[in-house]
Amino acid sequence: MNTHETSLANLGELNPAQREAVLHTEGPLLVVAGAGAGKTKTLTERIIHIISKGVSPNAILAITFTNKAANEMRERIEKKIREKRIDGMPLVTTFHRLGAMVIRDHAGYFGLTKHFSIADEDDARSYIKEAMRELGIDPKVLDPKRVKHLISQNKMAGRTPDSATDFIESHAESEAIRIWRLYETKLREAKSLDFDDLIVKAVRLLEKEKTVRDEYQQRFTYVHIDEYQDTSDMDYRLIKTLVPEKGNICVVGDTDQNIYGWRGAKIKNMLHFERDFPGAHTVFLEENYRSTQTILEAANAVIAKNTVRIPKNLFTKNGDGSRIIRYEAFSETDEAGFIAREAKSLIESGIPAEEIAVLFRANFQSRALEEGFLLSEVPYRVIGTQFFDRAEVKDVISYLRASVNRDSLADIKRTINTPTRGIGATSILKIFAKRESELSPKTKNSYKEYLSILDDIARVAETEIPSAVIRYVLERSGLKTEFESEGDYGIERIENVGELATIASIYDALPLGDGILKFLEDAALRSDQDSVSERNEGVRLITVHASKGLEFRVVFVVGLEEGLFPHERSLRAAKIEDMEEERRLFYVALTRAKEKLYLTHASMRTIFGSRNIATPSNFLYDIPEHLMTLSAEIPQSLPSIFF
Repeated sequence: MNTHETSLANLGELNPAQREAVLHTEGPLLVVAGAGAGKTKTLTERIIHIISKGVSPNAILAITFTNKAANEMRERIEKKIREKRIDGMPLVTTFHRLGAMVIRDHAGYFGLTKHFSIADEDDARSYIKEAMRELGIDPKVLDPKRVKHLISQNKMAGRTPDSATDFIESHAESEAIRIWRLYETKLREAKSLDFDDLIVKAVRLLEKEKTVRDEYQQRFTYVHIDEYQDTSDMDYRLIKTLVPEKGNICVVGDTDQNIYGWRGAKIKNMLHFERDFPGAHTVFLEENYRSTQTILEAANAVIAKNTVRIPKNLFTKNGDGSRIIRYEAFSETDEAGFIAREAKSLIESGIPAEEIAVLFRANFQSRALEEGFLLSEVPYRVIGTQFFDRAEVKDVISYLRASVNRDSLADIKRTINTPTRGIGATSILKIFAKRESELSPKTKNSYKEYLSILDDIARVAETEIPSAVIRYVLERSGLKTEFESEGDYGIERIENVGELATIASIYDALPLGDGILKFLEDAALRSDQDSVSERNEGVRLITVHASKGLEFRVVFVVGLEEGLFPHERSLRAAKIEDMEEERRLFYVALTRAKEKLYLTHASMRTIFGSRNIATPSNFLYDIPEHLMTLSAEIPQSLPSIFF
């Protein structure tokens, strides 16, 4: 039979390059996919086409970087498979979830059970702070956040505390390694792993144990990797253990969107793909379905200045569209006011507020922007304040985690006296030291009641659906009673836990016990973009880094000044890669826009309390003049220095 006739994929809806990527199923394949070029659609249709050839869906693996991307792809594939009544489902997951799966499958190898905890960033920082206290290291001298970053960098470079000593360049790094050793002890005692461990330990297992490696290579005979340009050294090693040299691997990425070098992403992984997988076929997806030709010409001109890249040139059939609007404000206040007024006008013209985004390079910029939107009475939402970071949500999740893993000291510490049970800090230390006999009779009774609560929650977690478990935790823990005494604020907190139960209901169809484990894992592995909800109205205020993968009808890129965007760190750096990554970040910002693009900068900006004269970003001069027009609006206010 003709492949085109039997394929379940919608080949007729694909352009020639996309069709080539879908039909080339055997051996290594590199897909260079520009922004808005339909890479998710291409990957989805490729997987569907492979299934149509008779390959079991269970033999197909697709790895993405965010939960949002994984969910989108999974839903598309699931819909098509359900329509055709095909049994099985490809595994569409993230790197961290895949690592967690490998470790859970072989938990005994690590001295763990399948109930091991995943320490989120707050938990990890708590363990680090404890280690610093025990070592007599002042957190005011060495920031725990910096310590966590140094540990993470070393882990994802494949180092251990012993091997990392060869790379020490400062006293701070030396101290961080001391802390790291004790931090690892605390994780082991809590039978817990941090995010980095999920990949590092999975890699070490797969590299060391051939039988385990063979198990996964035989299970997944077709492997797909999205956003390949963002893979780290450890991600790369994980992929290499899953796929033999001449195996069926398809990687999709864009060197021009590599913006995570600061957290370990290695652009070389994509540049060297054809060397790593000899005989690889390459396909370029350059037709953009998102933006106007004017926006794409600007983006092409900007990124052409970079030297470390796989060259490509985006084009579209969408038409030229309107010219890019540039606005030079007097100050950040004037800049914010202009943006808010423009956004208000756009909303009044019929553009939904959530289809407008304001992208900024540094988090501190959001304050002035928020003030501008408040003054203009324009609805907005700052992306980054996460649902899962709310205290009441973390409390409920900690109760759940403590109930299934009594060695998770961070969760015990968070919940043992929440709500207040009269178990003080000294008593908690005695409990952690296994000296319960030294507790007062009253504290012993309180501790006994707390353990009873955990026992009850653990029982319900095995016998009830996840949404019911969340509701039970709220009641049994005493949190609901406490919240009800807090008036309107308490009602809001109860509603937030209710929303958590709604989220948990997604897992209600899974086998009892498994559903709550999956819920806890997903809650721990959330990402910035997972907080973007279509139900939340308002203009999006978001960092450029967090905007990657998103698109909006109207985009404002703000703060385009030397030292801000590009950031001063890149201007001071000796390596050309740092400036090139900063330019890639600007490229990502430009290509988020579908119809209309604004570029703004200020003549003066207050940073760390000082008002500074600002110079327009050199990126602005990379854009051909005929693509831009200056805003006709006259600045509304002068900075205080003029008065």
